[in-house]
Amino acid sequence: MSGTLNKVMLIGHLGDEVKMHYFEGGGCVGRFPLATNETYTNRQTNERVTNTEWHNIVVRNKGAEICEKYLSKGDKVYIEGRLKTRKWQDDSGNERYSTEIQCTDFTFLTTKKESEQNTQAATSTRQPDSNQQQSVSEPTVEENNDDLPF
Repeated sequence: MSGTLNKVMLIGHLGDEVKMHYFEGGGCVGRFPLATNETYTNRQTNERVTNTEWHNIVVRNKGAEICEKYLSKGDKVYIEGRLKTRKWQDDSGNERYSTEIQCTDFTFLTTKKESEQNTQAATSTRQPDSNQQQSVSEPTVEENNDDLPF
């Protein structure tokens, strides 16, 4: 195989609103940060550790307008695209580099409201009745058997 592949697939939450920039020729570009989380159990301390990675997403033209209209901070989205590093100058004239995901496809998964409602529903079903004795249960074997970092 002599070809190469530059493909990124992410599922994460928007860290901010979509910022739009319009060009004279009629085109536009939308940018937003996307947070992905990695959760694992530290074997030495037995505590859950969560690491958040931030990705700069760039969407162009019609896709950018759709994202601006329907996405807001906290929404969960699937992003597909490719990595691109661009060079730019900061205010001091220094050359800087930014690696971004040039989005080619996206799917809206859940809104922030839906995520909060699902979380509230899950916690309300887990709360014991006031008549029952409250006890702290040990994690099940399935929860402790999470060796994978994702």
